Amino acid sequence: MDNKRQSSDAVSYVRPQFDQRIDVVHPRLFGAFVEQMGRSVYTGIYEADHPTADARGFRGDVKELVRELGVTTLRYPGGNFVSGYRWEDGVGPVEERPVRLDLAWHSTEPNTVGLHEFASWAEESDAEMMLAVNLGTRGLEEALELVEYANHRGSSELADRRRRNGREDPFDVRMWCLGNEVDGPWQLGSLSAEEYGRLASRVARAFRRFDPTLELVACGSSASFLPTFGDWEREVLMQAYDDVDFISCHAYYEEIDGDTAAFLSSSDHMQQVISDVSATIEHVRSVKKSDRRVRISFDEWNVWYQADQARPGAVPTSNDDWPIAPPILEDQYTAADAVVVGSLLITLLNNVDVVHAACLAQLVNVIGPIVTVPGGPAFRQTSYFPFAETAGRARGSVVKTLVSSPTHAAGDRGDIASIVAATTFDPLDGTATVFLANRSTTDSVSVDVDVTQLGVCAVDAARLLHDPDFHAKNTAAEPERVGLMDLDVAVEAGHVRAELPPCSWAVIALSSGRAEFSAE
Repeated sequence: MDNKRQSSDAVSYVRPQFDQRIDVVHPRLFGAFVEQMGRSVYTGIYEADHPTADARGFRGDVKELVRELGVTTLRYPGGNFVSGYRWEDGVGPVEERPVRLDLAWHSTEPNTVGLHEFASWAEESDAEMMLAVNLGTRGLEEALELVEYANHRGSSELADRRRRNGREDPFDVRMWCLGNEVDGPWQLGSLSAEEYGRLASRVARAFRRFDPTLELVACGSSASFLPTFGDWEREVLMQAYDDVDFISCHAYYEEIDGDTAAFLSSSDHMQQVISDVSATIEHVRSVKKSDRRVRISFDEWNVWYQADQARPGAVPTSNDDWPIAPPILEDQYTAADAVVVGSLLITLLNNVDVVHAACLAQLVNVIGPIVTVPGGPAFRQTSYFPFAETAGRARGSVVKTLVSSPTHAAGDRGDIASIVAATTFDPLDGTATVFLANRSTTDSVSVDVDVTQLGVCAVDAARLLHDPDFHAKNTAAEPERVGLMDLDVAVEAGHVRAELPPCSWAVIALSSGRAEFSAE
């Protein structure tokens, strides 16, 4: 459908407070997620007979897109998959690796790609690996064996096995997820909060004996709509607060029944989730009288059309059919989806004091910003662009940004602010970047960004993501239907002015000679 752009006298005033730093831009904020499911790995990042494949079978075109995307951290190998995964299946000679049934996604896992292959691919993609351990069907002993295999520098049976398998130096994985969505009834080996909290504490304490500098993520609630949300976080942290560094958040969003206006308010819901979990963290810290600060790892977030899981080919269900790499959850993203992704990134930036890591879920084919055609090209989904721009331009620190915005009705979400914004400032070179989204579906909004604190400044780049058809998509037949375009801006007396059309996302990069806010 085409959505007619309406003119409006609405003005939003955006006031970055360059002397009020929220926190640094944590590199891990721009992580992604690769799970051994669907076509995420096989015919996604790995396709041995593809024209661009390297000697190990990884697609060169995908690797270049991942680098361009700016992904900093890769969470692996799951996801639901990890709760039934035996890590030993993915090491050693490929021809000797067992073929297993994946009960999470009713598929067959050939184990062609495992720890060694993925680690090498991640390194070549300029990303840090973040490993999840199986606390569903396995437990403390297997987790300890994995961390020793992956990280031990000296000689031991497991470290020497790693060397025999071709890796002399340790993988040196710093960040470890202690299971995945253990509260979910869909998860193999799901547990109560008390059971999981005790298990996570035991595993974490054992990991600390191996290496006290490891960074450990306890499972938070799988979703805020679950009846256990809040109580789960509280109980897990009561058991494990002094043993872990992070607790996870997961949240997915979708447009329901064509209500684009409500869908565009998704970032408000993410903000509420972060605020609720932060409050629980502070409550437990107070009760325990702890000096430690547990942070949030928002290690699954994205737009995901879960209502479409029943569509043909979404998830195999026949007991006679256990395919390898079936097309699962291959959502095609719209321009509106991209605006929501951009606004969720704005929310993550504005919460960097509590959110120190985040992972877009997932990376390739499975609800990912990158899509591949087996034997053919790879292309960027609409959601690719706000992530790449934010990952590439958000540097230095996030500063407090005051926004005075017109409001509009957003369905059952009530009235919401049309404009949301975040600002980063790098004191090393005096550059600033303002990220903006217009969440109105009907009105364009004139935005006035006050950057007088920067003194004389210049616009280095101004880019806009918008399509008059909010539901336009990029496809294999039309891979560049939706993308970034130049945004017209005017600079006068320390004010940057631009007009944002309905359902749009924008980035404005500025340069100045000011760096004296670095001490704030």
